[in-house]
Amino acid sequence: QVHVVESGGGVVQTGGSLRLSCTTSGHPLSMGWFRQSPGQGREFVATINMISTNTYYADSMEGRFTISRDSAERTVYLQMNNLEPQDTAVYYCATSWKFRPITAAEYDEWGQGTQVTISS
Repeated sequence: QVHVVESGGGVVQTGGSLRLSCTTSGHPLSMGWFRQSPGQGREFVATINMISTNTYYADSMEGRFTISRDSAERTVYLQMNNLEPQDTAVYYCATSWKFRPITAAEYDEWGQGTQVTISS
């Protein structure tokens, strides 16, 4: 069974930064981040290829969020800067065998999520 574990969530003030980490026991082609606010669907944030350096972001995230990886450690990171209250959500990490998966249906294994709260 493949495990996916996120960490790094917390409470920060508006304009602050957080770095999320996610480690998997599997060997996926891609890993990605999604987020979900109360009453909302799961929203794509970013994805990264674990072999090449290809990354892809949701339009609203690019520029403030940066996804990176350590393939040897099977770990991906999400650096989030200039955070805003609307970034408050549970952030989920997931793994995929797709080349550039941007929908939740393209991901196979999910972590439990980590809460990110931005105070105004």
